[in-house]
Parts: sequence; C-alpha cells; structure tokens
Amino acid sequence: MAGVPEGHTIHRIARHHDRLIVGHRVEASSPQGRFAEGAALIDGQVLAGTDAWGKHLFHRYDDLWVHVHLGLFGKFRDGALPAPEPRGALRMRLLTDTHWVELRGPTACEVLTDPERDAILARLGPDPLRRGADAEAFVSRVTRSRAPIGAMLMDQSVIAGVGNVYRAEVLFRHGLSPFRAGREHRPEAVQAVWDDLVVLLRAGVRAGRIVTTEPGDRERPTGRVRRVDAHYVYGRAGLPCRRCGTEVESAEMVARRLFWCPACQP
Repeated sequence: MAGVPEGHTIHRIARHHDRLIVGHRVEASSPQGRFAEGAALIDGQVLAGTDAWGKHLFHRYDDLWVHVHLGLFGKFRDGALPAPEPRGALRMRLLTDTHWVELRGPTACEVLTDPERDAILARLGPDPLRRGADAEAFVSRVTRSRAPIGAMLMDQSVIAGVGNVYRAEVLFRHGLSPFRAGREHRPEAVQAVWDDLVVLLRAGVRAGRIVTTEPGDRERPTGRVRRVDAHYVYGRAGLPCRRCGTEVESAEMVARRLFWCPACQP
C-alpha cells in the first residue's frame, strides 16, 4: 500500500542532506543520462543549502536549485566514501570529499532558476512543517469550499505535504466525515485539524514513520509502537474500529483509497 512519500519524509531527507553534504563541493553526474544536462550545471559547485516544501525537495547551488519530487518510485541512498559502482537507472549521483548520494526513479529531477522555483511554490498551499506557515489561508480555503474535506486534504494547493495516511488519520482523530463539504465545518474545527497535523508531521520527521494512535488505543500500549498499532483507520478496511468496534470502511476519493469509521466519523 505504498504511496507517494508524505511531507515528513521529504523534510527528513532535507535535514539529513543538510548534515551530510551541505558546505561541500559536489561531483555531479547522471549515469542513467536523463539528468546529464542538469548534472553538468551543478558539477563542481558547493551545495549551499537544502529546503523542503510539502512533497518537494530543493538543493541550492549559488543561483540554481535542484528540484526533486520523488513520486511513487523515487528513492535516495547515501553513505560514506568509497562510493559503490553506479548500477541501474541512476538519475543523479553526488560525490563529495566524504560522502555519496544517489537518486533513483523520481517523478522530477531538474535544475531551476529562482523564478522557476518560485512558480512551483506559488502553486503549493501552506506546509504545516514550515515556520510561519499560513494556517489562516488553509482554514479559509477549506471553509469556503463545496469540495469534501477528504479531497481538500489531498490537494497540494490547499495544504502541502499531507498524503493518504495523514488524511485518513487526522479526520478520524477529529471525528470528521471525509465526505462533508469543507464549508460545512466551523473554522475552529478546521484550525484544530491544522494544529494536529503540525504535531503529527513533526513527530513523523523525528521518528521517520507515521504513528497517529494514542497509547490507550493500541493492542500493546507500551514500548515501541508496532506497525499493526500505528494507525486508526488507514489500511484497516474490514477491521473493527479501535474505539467503537464498528467495521472500518474504504472507498476511492481523488484516485486514492480512503479509510474511515462510519460511526466515529458520521
């Protein structure tokens, strides 16, 4: 049931790359060839910084940005030198004096100018993981819309970084039906969803995984949270709700599988 990595994963990668290779001169290449022109533009430059907005990762080189969207199949690997021999469909390979970073299978890997990056950011909604994010813009957009709130949470122009797991889980945690129109919700209820997403996404960055259940709702309330205990409704169609015992249901919404409890989220 793997999907596009959600915002916590991208922010975690950005922070990891910041520690690993920021401040180092990179030797950039594209063994696969699909990023050859972009690699030539940054080859020999110093990686000045990393950034993340929603599901989009950025590496900054002077006045250029490398933009990566992992999509369904993208994946980074890294390690200390010596680097392994390049194998397979390797889109981007970065070597510094201490480490190597490899990228395979992304939806996007491109070099952008400042205006081109700004154009991407202009299409994105506020990101709960960014300091100073405009929560009011999210609340206003949701409460003015006829679209179901379950669809709006997946719209990256409404809120950036939320994916299928966080959508299902935050709506359950607040007892909200995914099928109710955004404008049918009170602003304070939508603000509470935002505030909870800030907490959940930050926890995801720290842990490197999504855990949304409270200890009292788990089969094993103490110790490391097992995968079977990590979620309330996501991936649990046909199983009893952790809180009321009603069978969890699923349906398709905006081309992704949605999960909810019909009793807890009327």
